[in-house]
Amino acid sequence: MSAPRPQFKAQAGRALRDAQLQHALTHIRSGFVENRRKALEVLPEFEVLRRAGKAIKDHTLANLDLYLERFEREVQASGGQVHWAGDAAEAREIVLRLCAEAGARTVTKGKSMIGEEIAINAALEAAGIEPVETDLGEYIIQLAGETPSHIIAPALHKTRAQIVALFRKHHAQYGLSQALESVPEIVDEARQVLRDRYFQADVGITGANFLIAETGSAVVVTNEGNGDLTATLPKTHIVLASLEKVVPTREDVSVLLRLLARSATGQAFTAYTSFFTGPRRTDDLDGPDRFHVVLVDNGRSVIAGDSDFREVLRCIRCGACMNHCPVYNAIGGHAYGWVYPGPIGAVLTPLLIGEEQAADLPNASTLCGRCEAVCPMSIPLPGLLRKHRERQYAERIVPPRQRLALRAWAWLAQHPAFYHLSTRAGMRLLRVLARRHGRFHRMPLAGSWTANRDLPAPQGETFLAAWKRGERP
Repeated sequence: MSAPRPQFKAQAGRALRDAQLQHALTHIRSGFVENRRKALEVLPEFEVLRRAGKAIKDHTLANLDLYLERFEREVQASGGQVHWAGDAAEAREIVLRLCAEAGARTVTKGKSMIGEEIAINAALEAAGIEPVETDLGEYIIQLAGETPSHIIAPALHKTRAQIVALFRKHHAQYGLSQALESVPEIVDEARQVLRDRYFQADVGITGANFLIAETGSAVVVTNEGNGDLTATLPKTHIVLASLEKVVPTREDVSVLLRLLARSATGQAFTAYTSFFTGPRRTDDLDGPDRFHVVLVDNGRSVIAGDSDFREVLRCIRCGACMNHCPVYNAIGGHAYGWVYPGPIGAVLTPLLIGEEQAADLPNASTLCGRCEAVCPMSIPLPGLLRKHRERQYAERIVPPRQRLALRAWAWLAQHPAFYHLSTRAGMRLLRVLARRHGRFHRMPLAGSWTANRDLPAPQGETFLAAWKRGERP
């Protein structure tokens, strides 16, 4: 699969020096993290739901072919059509063909990560078709010519002042030049501009949070209602979804929806949860004349068959892992260099574009475990990151200097006497070198750490010495 090689280290460095980005990232803790905490406080059965959700996804992945075939039959029975795309290029070709058949000149779009993955906007523009993002966050970054920095909040990296400046620049052509002060004013102006575009669109493209095998339905979750307008007003509705979005029944979806909203935004339920099943029927008041679902593989079938990494396909794209990740909170999403940021991106991206292509991402983690602790699907993200590191070492992707350091560490760890001696000697030496300051402003081999913070000198005795004396945490 063709994708840019993430330049993680350089991009992370720029992110740390970006004052506006650092200010924007402070809202994660006061927003998503705090809201999730409050939502879980009043849901004592969350862990029960979590176990149920994991079981649903594990069962589905173990029988993925059967449920996908059932989904296709039900879509056809409702008057729709399913198209199978092996990779991103084939998915783009299918969408462009469907748009050509509809005579489309304008396409409205709901937020879709798989749309970002296959670069559908660029393909539409190259074919002379105008894509119009209707999700507020996606609309903002479209105006800015940027990509999403977060799975559920694409414009998280933008400050309010930056958004106001974008609107002033792009909305003057519509006669809108008033000063915007508040979020409601920003939302209202975007709504004024986008309203007519819904009616002008020949095709509406949405993603899908879930696909229901039992009914052939696509489930779209939004807080703005743009998904409903995108799906129902144009004559053609195209659903873009990856294979793992399928679940067996409506009852299964109800479990996953209760987990999704609380983990993503801290809501009990999102404002709009819509089930789209086929084209408009004779007694329907609205809806499209044509309903298409493009099922995109793009590496999923390989991952599903890989016992080491199959669990990553349980992801329901809530964003909780990145909201709680200290690395993501420090550098934002664009530093990860491709569609999926944060811990989930660090696991998924190497699987989709290649281990060597995204070698830095699995190593951009402290393995603190917060991502696994908050994941509603109990994906063992730290363990999967370690498996990537093991593969990189086995495939000799790890640079020679790091391989040498790892071999030295392995030898030391396997010889306890030398390990104890070296740690004691190292602690004493560092204490002497730190002198009265008790910390280092600069440290050889730790330049990246000391560039942004001091390195404390070791204090007291080693952990092993304390353990030997019987002290326990």
